[in-house]
Amino acid sequence: MQAHILCSRQTLASAALFASVAFTPATLWAQGASGNVPNDYYRAELVILQRLVDPAGIEEQMANKSVEPVEAAGKTLWVEQESGERVTELNLVPRNQLHLGEAANRLERSGNYRVLASAGWYEAFPPDYEGEPLRVAIGDWLAESGQRAVEGQITIDRQRYLHVNVQLNHWAVSDDPEAVPAEPETPPQTEAVAEFSDQDSGNTLDSETGGSASEGTGTAYQLRPAPVELVTWIRETRRMRSEEIHFIDSPTVGVLVFFKKIEG
Repeated sequence: MQAHILCSRQTLASAALFASVAFTPATLWAQGASGNVPNDYYRAELVILQRLVDPAGIEEQMANKSVEPVEAAGKTLWVEQESGERVTELNLVPRNQLHLGEAANRLERSGNYRVLASAGWYEAFPPDYEGEPLRVAIGDWLAESGQRAVEGQITIDRQRYLHVNVQLNHWAVSDDPEAVPAEPETPPQTEAVAEFSDQDSGNTLDSETGGSASEGTGTAYQLRPAPVELVTWIRETRRMRSEEIHFIDSPTVGVLVFFKKIEG
């Protein structure tokens, strides 16, 4: 297991190095006919990866860990609906124009990673910038809970340096089914009949037997798929330098981050 993860990390480092060497600047931004570039203007790039490992072999077991809900996201970065349709509120750059694009391709070809999302967009990040949380919902569709396997948010702020806060949860369906009470099948009864039974029957069952209708009967149970359980998560804030590739990861999920300063 450790050897597999080490191999995956070496693949990741190789892909990141290739991206930093192979990148050539291109004119990816235009603002009308003037071509004026705002101050503190960047291209932000995020590639979210799933490391292809067996969750059973992960030493960091988190199935029973309590997960505090993340704050409501301000914008949608990359949300895949049940139908597979992608929803975003940002004007995303095509993957083949990203600095991290080739790195993402190499990681996929390695067979150790699956690229879940590759997003790039242009935005001004002036000093003391406080960004809105960007919502993410990607990966396999978990029909049992009606959600994606990887969900959470990413927030970009700027003080002296850019900072990226990643809060992502990686979920999976539990292998252990849970027993829940079966819903009793009762014949339909109108409101008028119900009132008559309560008022005029004299509660015959209770008065004659001295007990309730449920006494002496066992509760039926049925098995249903258990809810999702937490595999791993990311809870980290990292300071970023532009023109450098950064990697924030957990045993199963990772985020490549890159910022390109756009000069006028």
